[in-house]
Amino acid sequence: MTTGRSEAGDRLPAPADKHQRVTQPADTATPSSTTSGAGTGGADSPGGPTDVTTAETSASGKPADPAPGTDQTTGTGGTKADEGTAAGKTQADDMAKPTSGTQADGTAKPTSGTRADGATSPAGTSGADATTSPASGDKADATKTDATKVDGTPPVIAETKAGTAGETKSDRWAAFGPAPEAVPSRPRRAVRAVGRFLIHEWTLATLGALALAVLMTWPTLRYPLYTLPQDYWDPSLQAWQMAWSGHILLANPAQLWQSNTFFPEQWSFAFSDTLLGYAPAGMLGTGPGAAILRYNIMFVLAHALATLGAYALARQLGSARMGAAVAGVTYAYAPWLLAQAGHLHVLSNGGIPLALAMLARGHGWSLRHGYRPERRHDGWVYAGWFVAAWQLSLGFGIGLPFAYFLGGTVVVALVTWFVRQTWIWPERRPFGRRMVTANVVGGLLFGGVGLLLAIPYFNVTELHPYAERSIGDIGIFSPPASGFVTAPAESRIWGGLHEGARAALPWHPEMTLLPGFVLYALAAGGLFFSVWRLRQRLLLLAGVVVTMVLAMGTRFFGGTWTYVPLFEHLPGWNGLRTPGRLMLWATLLLGLLAAGAITALTDRVRDLAAQRIPSWPGPWLRLATLLPLLLVTVEGLNSTPHPVVPSQPAAMRLVDGPMLVLPSNQSLDQHVMLWSTTHFQDVVNGGSGFTPRQLDDVRRVTQSFPDQTSVEYLRTLGVRNVVLLRDQLAGTPWEITVDSPVDFLGITREEIGDAVVYRLFADPSVGGGQPQPTPTGQPGGGLPTSLPSNLPSGLPTNLPSGLPTSLPTNLPTGLPTR
Repeated sequence: MTTGRSEAGDRLPAPADKHQRVTQPADTATPSSTTSGAGTGGADSPGGPTDVTTAETSASGKPADPAPGTDQTTGTGGTKADEGTAAGKTQADDMAKPTSGTQADGTAKPTSGTRADGATSPAGTSGADATTSPASGDKADATKTDATKVDGTPPVIAETKAGTAGETKSDRWAAFGPAPEAVPSRPRRAVRAVGRFLIHEWTLATLGALALAVLMTWPTLRYPLYTLPQDYWDPSLQAWQMAWSGHILLANPAQLWQSNTFFPEQWSFAFSDTLLGYAPAGMLGTGPGAAILRYNIMFVLAHALATLGAYALARQLGSARMGAAVAGVTYAYAPWLLAQAGHLHVLSNGGIPLALAMLARGHGWSLRHGYRPERRHDGWVYAGWFVAAWQLSLGFGIGLPFAYFLGGTVVVALVTWFVRQTWIWPERRPFGRRMVTANVVGGLLFGGVGLLLAIPYFNVTELHPYAERSIGDIGIFSPPASGFVTAPAESRIWGGLHEGARAALPWHPEMTLLPGFVLYALAAGGLFFSVWRLRQRLLLLAGVVVTMVLAMGTRFFGGTWTYVPLFEHLPGWNGLRTPGRLMLWATLLLGLLAAGAITALTDRVRDLAAQRIPSWPGPWLRLATLLPLLLVTVEGLNSTPHPVVPSQPAAMRLVDGPMLVLPSNQSLDQHVMLWSTTHFQDVVNGGSGFTPRQLDDVRRVTQSFPDQTSVEYLRTLGVRNVVLLRDQLAGTPWEITVDSPVDFLGITREEIGDAVVYRLFADPSVGGGQPQPTPTGQPGGGLPTSLPSNLPSGLPTNLPSGLPTSLPTNLPTGLPTR
């Protein structure tokens, strides 16, 4: 490329005027821009025409800027400037005969940098563009067009060969160049965008989490309309919860907390964790079949979200993909969680790591790289707080420790940032107003959701003070240290081997807390070989120890300095019955330690692969990186039973409320709650974390049903119908009294399927609800439906005052059962 200087560094003479061309004598060689003899030759020279345009030297001797749109690349036939100069020069002994470097008249032939008239042409102008003479010495008759720029840049000479005016000679080497890339059409661009989306890391991670959830929870989706995982008691309750929240939010949102169960109790929806965050799913479908299907789908999706959330957190903190995958699998399928298969509110924990990952991403922070302000994004902060609020709406059993952890993390992060900003960082790292706004708005959203959800629970505590937990209750569910190495019976790998260890535990469903022996080993390795710094590893280890000590409840030296202070001083902590569920946090921290070790391993494998030819890991190296993921997946395999849910009695579809279903106990009442999802009629039955005293009284008084005492008591509660399930009467008092006459009690009885329905009011309009006709031939069918019109007048008016207006509340206990 011509720079306006020869190889020796001599400057070209500056023109007298910026609009005047620089000329040289015909016998003087002109420094060539890029050309050798081939580059300076005519159209027949081997180098061919070039596309190089060189700036003309300015008056100061410096090369001027090239004209806009010109190509500054060097042609293929070009050589160094000194070679072009040597080719352009004429030697004294070569002047005798014309050569390719001289014209026929003996004058020097113009080079690619010299016009035929001696003026310097723009550098890079090819032989086809310059006026040259053939070897015979005849001058080419060419038309020259000089275009001079206003700002003084050199003219660009467009020339045409004789006889072909207006036709520009093409580059003979263009056929050997790459073909220009065609502009893709709109459908092709759309297909490419879809393809990029499908192979994106987060698309693959999401699809992988879903597929793994289906496989690891199998056979949950084998018969999703008929079976429930683990058992059909607590899952029936939680299936009803999702159905109720979806139904009432569409029908009458103001009555959300006044559910159709535990009639006539108030705030009955707050008697246990509500899974309110799943209400959108509850808006789809009606009846027990839809409720069971919905539960099974959410059961699988909860595992998928837990895997994806932990994966996202590990990736954000700096883990490699394989390490993040191990963290996700261990968090979702740890052996101890198999014992919680019947508690969807415990398994629905994926929002915890996902919210933490979003918040860390929004603040530009990672465990491996620290705080990077350039990576901040307030959108992720809003999303993180929203997911955190949604996680809290699923229940306080898991959400309350998360809320306290999030609050503590915010305080520690603010203090750490201020200290480093003031004394440690060499330059200030801004936080930003938008980040402050996002955190304030998000924090208010999270706190507001928590407060609104807590109000009904405070009301329940006020109405039922006996529902509060005590330290004695916590001690019943506090696991010993041996629980951390004991697997539940649902573990396919360790369940049978640990049967004896489980037998030594007082309440093994909540005390088998093994997170996985493979996870223990990987986390231990992560203490010594990891991408995390030593200080970070020690902090993760401290977190594991603290959470495991808290999970022991009162078993760790009575909990005097660990669990008891939290129980007594943190608001809402006394509502947590099972401290062993804090093992969730230990599992997450162990997974992060393991992710650090596996990331260090994959980095080492990549370094070894870079030294190979070709640079691709061998089969043994690939197996070394996949083996940890395979082992933790196998350790999470389950043998969870999937019993068939009892079918809904026909009476639950035909009889309105308020109603009582007998027999009534904690387990059967949860079935009744599920069966009521067809019409959501009011039912006295209910199952929850505690039993209201009124329900206890109902169960005690109705042991002698049907009799005068129980009928009158139920009438005072507003109960209109009693349904007696014949297939559940074995061994109960109703096995004998179910066929006793009821005419003298003023009630009716009818058979609907396998159930006996008692109507407590002869007049169906009494007691609320819609009237139900009494079938012909049934007892009570001939009772009068209205009073006679010829009643005597003049009834006495001086009736005594002070008559009782209600039945006594201290009814005798121990009523006869026959």
